[in-house]
Amino acid sequence: MSDTTEPGLQEPSLDEQIAAYQREFRDLDPQVEQVVSALGRLNRRMNVAYGRQVAALGISNTEWEVLKTLVLAGTPYRLGPGELAKRLGLTPAAMTHRIDRMAGEGLVTRDRDESNRVRVIVELTDEGRAKWLEAMRMATDFEEELLQDLSGDERGNLGEMLIRLLRRVEHAQPDAGGRLTDLD
Repeated sequence: MSDTTEPGLQEPSLDEQIAAYQREFRDLDPQVEQVVSALGRLNRRMNVAYGRQVAALGISNTEWEVLKTLVLAGTPYRLGPGELAKRLGLTPAAMTHRIDRMAGEGLVTRDRDESNRVRVIVELTDEGRAKWLEAMRMATDFEEELLQDLSGDERGNLGEMLIRLLRRVEHAQPDAGGRLTDLD
């Protein structure tokens, strides 16, 4: 059975994909390919689901990333535009564009730092925090449903295995946390 990506477009099943790869590249380890391909497809589908959730809240994925980054900074949920850009792997110009848009929507404020008038501070607004909280509620429901067939032990084991894979990638590609190009 094939997975549907868009109406009318069929993506081959994992078994079909692996068989085609093996036909063309005989050195392929089908177990490795199954894990890697399943992770890639899961990531892609989860990103689509999360994108739909934040869109239902009237925000974009890129705006969600800024809200998340400000929340992760801790109270009072403030960072300079340069630090935001660095944490998100964006150019300063892309970050400025994003902040302008979000300030216009009331999700963040951008003001001069009173202790250093040259420095600008971006701060999460109450509306921005409310959007972040609602997105978290929606994501939590989705994630619980996603993992409903796994026991607590299976969830723990899966989490530990994925973290081991993540650490290996982070060790091999320490600069891979950012983006290669700006998304907006």
